[in-house]
Amino acid sequence: MTSSLVKSNSTVNSISGVAQSLDDVWTDFLKLHISPNTKRTYAAALDDFFTQLTGAIANPDQIQEFLNLSQHQAVGVVLKYKGLLLDAGLAPATINTRLSAIKSLTNHARKLGQCRFSLEDIPHVRVEKYRDTSGVDAAAYRGMLACVDRASFKGKRDYAILRLLWDNALRRGELVATNIQDFRDGQLWIVGKGKTQLQSIDLAARTVYALQDWLAVRAGTADEPIFIALDGRSYGQRLSGRSVARLVAGIGKAAGITKHLSPHRVRHSAITTFLDASGGDVRTAQRLSRHSRLDTLMIYDDNRKGLQGKASGVLADLV
Repeated sequence: MTSSLVKSNSTVNSISGVAQSLDDVWTDFLKLHISPNTKRTYAAALDDFFTQLTGAIANPDQIQEFLNLSQHQAVGVVLKYKGLLLDAGLAPATINTRLSAIKSLTNHARKLGQCRFSLEDIPHVRVEKYRDTSGVDAAAYRGMLACVDRASFKGKRDYAILRLLWDNALRRGELVATNIQDFRDGQLWIVGKGKTQLQSIDLAARTVYALQDWLAVRAGTADEPIFIALDGRSYGQRLSGRSVARLVAGIGKAAGITKHLSPHRVRHSAITTFLDASGGDVRTAQRLSRHSRLDTLMIYDDNRKGLQGKASGVLADLV
């Protein structure tokens, strides 16, 4: 039978090693110690991989066929997919996430004796991080908050979301994953990026009030999401990250902000604004942002100070 992934007259040899069914490989892969959000992202990435190359989403037959490829066949297939993503003009971070999903699956399959090849020699796309970390200032964000009708049901939800994104520099994935029981005693328990366990973050009094005001009208049990969709088609379901992005962009536009706003840009804005207000206290900013590496915060601080512009000014004045 001719492979739908690689056109070849040769028959791929059967895999030796641990006798595991494909269902075991896929099930075990989804049990890896990665966050629920990462699992969803990886599953979507693998669906895209197989859809673009075979016309069908990931299924046991397609995955088995892929895992049975030889080293040069597998590398060729993944490089072809990488080329398709580059041609589509996707962001480097998006391409790298999809490549990471494929590599993660094959690495896990190799441990179970279900895959003979390695994709470690396929490089990720170079990412230039945080080219613009300025975002919007506090006055502009205050204008966004003022646009929300806090007397309405939707307004109470949106106001609480905006406060969390700014006051705690939350990522949208961290925000939408929270349940009602995760908010207690002035704290919110979240699963941070790349983490698997809950961690607590302290909330400011205004943030606590905003959440309490929303939850007072949002009927739900402890294990249900804090933030739900309010449109007719998906009413009551967990609010998606995409919906949060649309919410932020819409309120930003209503507030007269010309720069396109996203939850991540709000996060950048909050971190940069704190650095301004604290005189560059990167240690405390690290606790706010929950970045594991301090040098990431230095990018924000350098951009805030405009060091490159200052250096260019000095050089220009010397000639």
